[in-house]
Amino acid sequence: MPNRRKIDRSDVDLAAYIFGDGGTQRCRVFNLSEDGAGIELPTKLHVRATFKIMLERDRTIRNCRLVWSSSTRIGVVFTAD
Repeated sequence: MPNRRKIDRSDVDLAAYIFGDGGTQRCRVFNLSEDGAGIELPTKLHVRATFKIMLERDRTIRNCRLVWSSSTRIGVVFTAD
């Protein structure tokens, strides 16, 4: 599958939390760029089309839009909303 990203992502291993609808789920960010991230969830979960993520290291909160999902991994783009 061709890479359609505008900016290459860097491999990382960062603890983070996704949240929305009153719930929070710990997760791991495995790649990251200014535009988006690859996220690994502890179990296969239903993830909304839009949600927020907070990186544990700097407490930065970003709005996300789900682009793809496969088993326990998802890919998101960051949005301005």
